[in-house]
Amino acid sequence: MIRRHRSRGLLRSAVFTAILCAVAGGAFAADAGASFPATPPAPGPAPQLSVPVPTAQTLPNGLVVVSVRRAGLPLVTAQLVLRSGGEMDPANEAGLADLTANLLTKGAGGKSAPQIAAAAEALGGSLQAAAGWDESAVGITVTTPKLPKALDLLATVVRHPDFAPDELKRAQAQAADDLRLALSRPIALASLAAGRAVFGDGAYGHSRTGTPASIARITRADVERLHTELYRPDNAILVLAGDITPAQAAQLAQASFGDWRKPATPLSAKPKGSTDSKLPALLLIDQHGAGQAGVVAAHAAPPRKDAGYYTGVVANAVLGGSYSARLNEEIRIKRGLSYGASSRLQPMADAGLWLAAAQTKNPSAPQVVELMRQQFAALGDGRVPVAELAARKATLVGGYGRSLETTAGLAEQVAELAVYGLPLADIGQYIAKVQAVTPKQIEAYARKHLDAKHIRVVVVGDAAQFAPALRKADPKAALLEAGQLDLDSPSLQPAAPVRP
Repeated sequence: MIRRHRSRGLLRSAVFTAILCAVAGGAFAADAGASFPATPPAPGPAPQLSVPVPTAQTLPNGLVVVSVRRAGLPLVTAQLVLRSGGEMDPANEAGLADLTANLLTKGAGGKSAPQIAAAAEALGGSLQAAAGWDESAVGITVTTPKLPKALDLLATVVRHPDFAPDELKRAQAQAADDLRLALSRPIALASLAAGRAVFGDGAYGHSRTGTPASIARITRADVERLHTELYRPDNAILVLAGDITPAQAAQLAQASFGDWRKPATPLSAKPKGSTDSKLPALLLIDQHGAGQAGVVAAHAAPPRKDAGYYTGVVANAVLGGSYSARLNEEIRIKRGLSYGASSRLQPMADAGLWLAAAQTKNPSAPQVVELMRQQFAALGDGRVPVAELAARKATLVGGYGRSLETTAGLAEQVAELAVYGLPLADIGQYIAKVQAVTPKQIEAYARKHLDAKHIRVVVVGDAAQFAPALRKADPKAALLEAGQLDLDSPSLQPAAPVRP
């Protein structure tokens, strides 16, 4: 059904576009001699967002209930979020938290996966579950009258999952296939290696979704143990966003989750996010025969609670957060070395990650490496021009406003604040805090947190076409074979065999 509706929508769009082009073509032809401005107009004033401050309440069992009301439409998104995620994966069991979350909806309370899906569909919604860094979540969006039954279903999958052996086997097979496909792509493999290069053996260093080898090692007992350890009310937040009042939120939460008992044992402490890496500043991985090279530059970043968070967000927007940002400007627009170059800032509880990526022809990988290093360094070497900064802020503000258009988007933003223990009132202060960032603050932030000497670069591709030039410029660069990597090892290399 969804595909058919999408096809119709695309057909309508194509017809509309053809008509528009035909009409506009005549207008352009008639006005061919007109002149157009060389630069786009300046961004308009930032919009004013009116977002109610979320309300937080705590049930006797420790479950935090956060609600934010949006009246007007009878819709509510419910998300049950844990304050734990992939960072809690045991050694050699990368992907355990993600696999556990995915299995929640594959059988619970005596109902099979199809029965749970049918129950959610009968309510007009669908259950979505996944784990990230520092959080695991399952959620559903329904009309307001259906919310009590939706919360009962949510409680069932979170509290009483079956973890049936056949579903576990199926999930492992699918995850392993997905990972093999993803890691055959240079950018994906380079990104995984970059995480190890920045975080080492720390909790954020491994692949959050696992590796083919680690997924195969996970047993049903491992899944049950992690669920018992982390899925508890004093480690959970119930977020309700939409047509609901705080009083209604507390009443419904008590009805569905009030008898969820808090264990007598204390909650497990989170491991340290990063440790010293064993990898060099420049790592080359030979994926022999690869048509292109994936280039990733990474740097440690401050955690989410850092006072300079919004300065970092704006700095990333300048560096590579949009099509018009500096990385794409230098690598794609000016030189045509890639179809796209971008960066992202991922702050977490105990650490953070800056990561820039581009895919390019194998012979041009050294040039892309140098351009990335230059752009990282440039943020701390001078102040961002006012016009450039205004454009990047406008992109951020527009994106944030769009993220709040749906109850699901609103719930996700609120959940992030709650998971990291930040003031819930920040939901309505994003625009003001972004607009307050100055060029001087970005320069100071980059000098403090983006030291060019600590950038880690990983290049994956047909190394014969780029390794000689890169190793000549940096003799300390290491070269590894993609087929011989141990993706679960902090060094990415198999342990040496023990000699008798």
